[in-house]
Amino acid sequence: MKNTVIAKRYAKALFAVGKEGNAFADFTKTLNAMSELFVGMPEVADALTNPLYPVEAREKVMEHLLASMQVSQVLGNFFKLLVQKKRANILPDIAAVFQAMVDADNNMCQGTVVSAMELTPELSAKVKATLEKITGKQVVLTAQVDPSIIGGIVAKVGDLVLDGSIKSQLAGLKESIKGS
Repeated sequence: MKNTVIAKRYAKALFAVGKEGNAFADFTKTLNAMSELFVGMPEVADALTNPLYPVEAREKVMEHLLASMQVSQVLGNFFKLLVQKKRANILPDIAAVFQAMVDADNNMCQGTVVSAMELTPELSAKVKATLEKITGKQVVLTAQVDPSIIGGIVAKVGDLVLDGSIKSQLAGLKESIKGS
């Protein structure tokens, strides 16, 4: 919880700077890339957050990452600040909050649809249109396949979850039989 509040503060500050410079696309791309690197490579996360390493060593690791990714001066300063303030551990949270802020500013939201089998493009478009009608926002839909739901789909947009999976219907049926 505490990290979420702190991540929101950093994301809000970066959002204000990005809005001033009209740099949302660049900021989003770089934040997501850095977040994926942080989550996908535990050694990078360790090098940036481990208190056993001196701050100077962690700063050098960050500078090397920034140079290899050719990050803008503003974002470079932001990432260096995270290391100096020992907040690099909340980088993925900051990226998620920043993405949500940019989406809200553009009247968009991120959605996920989980199905037992790969959805056809037509069905995916219908699900997207339905979610857009419900939320009143443009939905960027990500599809996932999970055979454990047996059939149907589970659609998630923000806090809204529409669960039409056979797995949940069977679970509901089981509970109603137990209750009888």
